[in-house]
Amino acid sequence: MIDITISEIWGAVWPYLAAISLFLILIIIHEFGHFIAAKLLGVKVNEFAVGFGPRLFGFQGKETKYSFNLVPLGGYCAMEGEDENSDDSRAFCNKAAWRRFLIVIMGAVFNLILGLIIVAIILAPQKMFGSTTIAEFSENALSHQSGLMADDKIVEIDGRRIFGIYDMNYAFTNVEDGSLDITVLRDGKKVELENVKFETDEMEGISYIKWDFKVYGIKKTVGNYIKQTFSTTASYCVIIWRSLLDLLSGKYGISAISGPVGMTVTIADAARQNFMDLLPMMALITVNLGIFNLLPLPALDGGRLVFILFEMIFRRKVPEKYENIIHTVGFMVLIGIMLLVTFKDIIGLF
Repeated sequence: MIDITISEIWGAVWPYLAAISLFLILIIIHEFGHFIAAKLLGVKVNEFAVGFGPRLFGFQGKETKYSFNLVPLGGYCAMEGEDENSDDSRAFCNKAAWRRFLIVIMGAVFNLILGLIIVAIILAPQKMFGSTTIAEFSENALSHQSGLMADDKIVEIDGRRIFGIYDMNYAFTNVEDGSLDITVLRDGKKVELENVKFETDEMEGISYIKWDFKVYGIKKTVGNYIKQTFSTTASYCVIIWRSLLDLLSGKYGISAISGPVGMTVTIADAARQNFMDLLPMMALITVNLGIFNLLPLPALDGGRLVFILFEMIFRRKVPEKYENIIHTVGFMVLIGIMLLVTFKDIIGLF
């Protein structure tokens, strides 16, 4: 007979509940960005919903219905005239292009603002911040033998600008032969170093540069704290953007992509180890959500922005039937990719 206690069940379940709650918070923030912008810019919002599927509970506001639905994997802000024509003067489709542009972009903006806030919380307890300036080398360091020197500030790796220690760490990932072209600031001048060598290691099929140097710490002051908050958030944005480019270029395969299932498992594992480890992950995911939604792809906010920009530039709308076809096809492709990635994640669990 199997004897399982309530505490054991809770211990197994709560990390996944934490992961789902994290996703919900990020999605609610995104949809709230659309919602508050619509309200401020005079657009009628018919419903603000958390989750999909059958309605569990909710209430009717003065104008907007607020719903909490069964499937906690998303949400939506349903505006009058968003996907169809409407005679209502407050309908989304009847508002000026600049108003619609702001409403559409504010979902992603709110995700990026949340990322900035979370990074500020993460950095608040720290007494020192990491820099990209080399302090000292390990004994027999290959990078030192290849031309790097103490007090060099790393500003570019393989032609890509370095904003902070986080995107520098990403640039040290999946490097062929452990060789990099690095640009440094040395005595106030830019110096380009070719084929800087490092020892490498490998984990789960991905190679990593082994750091053979230490960097200087940056003393915490009010000014440095604010600067580091913005530069760290910028590093997260750079990591997301460059990882997307690397996926498209073939540097990483589909095995490097995680969908909702894979991300939920990863977040649950992090929560189980140390709940505070969720904060950096949450910051990275909300920045990811913001940037991904701004991509100029059909069915995403970025795709809608392209059509609105077209209207603002050429003073005429793309015919509605063509826009609907493009968004429908894009949505189907996006769903197909998500199903493929989800299938890959599920297979990886066994």
